[in-house]
Amino acid sequence: MPLTPWIVALCMLIVAFLLYVNSKPDRGRFERSLLINAPAEKIFPLINDMAASLTWNPFVKKDPNIRGELSGPAAGVGARYAFVGNKDVGTGSVEITDSRASDYVHMHLLMQAPFAADNQVAFTLTPEAGGTRVSWAMEGNTTYLMKLISTVLNMDKMMAREFDAGLAALKQQVEA
Repeated sequence: MPLTPWIVALCMLIVAFLLYVNSKPDRGRFERSLLINAPAEKIFPLINDMAASLTWNPFVKKDPNIRGELSGPAAGVGARYAFVGNKDVGTGSVEITDSRASDYVHMHLLMQAPFAADNQVAFTLTPEAGGTRVSWAMEGNTTYLMKLISTVLNMDKMMAREFDAGLAALKQQVEA
């Protein structure tokens, strides 16, 4: 049975779409920032101390039944939080890999569910007139599945909502 021109055209469109998805960058980076009216010395402990960071983290707030375990030192390099949450939060761990007082905190975020991901997270505190600019960035490899999802869904918009909520909660806590 010969293929009709419509079936051939549909197959070509599907192949073109899949090639387009594959052409997207293999690494992704997302960053948001907010000016907080306080010195870096007041903000830094709320990021560098893993338990303190859970008080404003928007991902933790998404699941009131999240199960988490802190390990390692309370703050600084080696402070770790492993978690199991609902489908909005997922399952994974975050660990501080480097920090410099009132300057930056770097973390390693390893997700097992709902999607596997291996990301580097960086909080940078920069003095600015009237306070401190806090930047929250996440960077990592992008799997083909994530490329496909980001082609259909606006992942930047979704991440912006979460990062903005977290930075706003941090600002509110610091400025209170």
